[in-house]
Amino acid sequence: MAQSVGIKDVARAAGVSVGTVSNVINRPDTVAGETRARVLSAIDRLGYVRSESARQLRAGRSRIMGLLVLDMGNPFFVDVARGAERAARAAGLGVMVCNSAQNAGEEAEYLSLFAEQRVRGVLLTPADATGRNIEAFRRHGIPFVLVDRVAEGTTECSVSVDDVAGGALAVRHLVDAGHRSIAYVSGPPALNQVRDRRTGALNALAEAGLGPDALRELPTERLDVAAGRDAGARLLGLADRPTAVFCANDLLALGVLQAMYAAGVTVPDDLAIVGYDDIEFAAAAAVPLTSVRQPAVTMGALAAELLLEETEQHEGERKRTHEHRRVVLQPELVVRRSSLAAR
Repeated sequence: MAQSVGIKDVARAAGVSVGTVSNVINRPDTVAGETRARVLSAIDRLGYVRSESARQLRAGRSRIMGLLVLDMGNPFFVDVARGAERAARAAGLGVMVCNSAQNAGEEAEYLSLFAEQRVRGVLLTPADATGRNIEAFRRHGIPFVLVDRVAEGTTECSVSVDDVAGGALAVRHLVDAGHRSIAYVSGPPALNQVRDRRTGALNALAEAGLGPDALRELPTERLDVAAGRDAGARLLGLADRPTAVFCANDLLALGVLQAMYAAGVTVPDDLAIVGYDDIEFAAAAAVPLTSVRQPAVTMGALAAELLLEETEQHEGERKRTHEHRRVVLQPELVVRRSSLAAR
């Protein structure tokens, strides 16, 4: 195995001190042109790469931002990561993306990893409903921003979407189309987003003079296509099957759509479907999917900007005092063919 080239090797090859090599790398304007050229030639010839981790340990700061999401298999979180990466890159930082898979234990392990790596800060969509993981991580003194979750009962920043309003948009649309019996494929009930979207759905029913029994909830353990297919099978087995279904995200909705197609149930004539997130696949589905759009890229970018502002103030780079903020974005209903049948 080839040995890595160190700064001492570069100094030896260039015939200069280690300090001179360090100055060429970090403060090139302080080194004479001929000496600088000789050092750069040695770096190129030897293939020297600076140890960023060692530099960060000496400086006590990192150029890496952590991002921990619920499910990287969900295109919604891919878009969140895109927005965060864009803002981080503009600030000269990189992003370490990790996936908790909606598992509190995996979330705890990744938060410990972030602490060990001394990341500059963390963008976090919590998987642990108890809040214990956040409390444990807070002891490390590393700033963090909650993403797709309101920072209730904490002082941290957060960037989220008004999911109560989003749930109301979805079900109000179905009620206006004439539906009076609606299923809610809800996902894990411990997730705030799932509960808030249900609250919005019930609010829309109440506005229309309908009671909570007009909403049939079908919980799932996960928020993926397979869970949606399973919920679709359960929906087909109901004796008094609802005429419409609202799903807590688009992956669930696509799974329900697959189950209906396999059973010969026509969407939207026999069953109207509305999803949530408006991922790219929603418009490309066999029956284009009506969905509640979340501004995912904007959410990721805003969260990263808040984190950068906090970490820079925390490290004394700015005189302006950082104020924790809770940014709540508004959702938008995008109507497509999956919910347009006349009733």
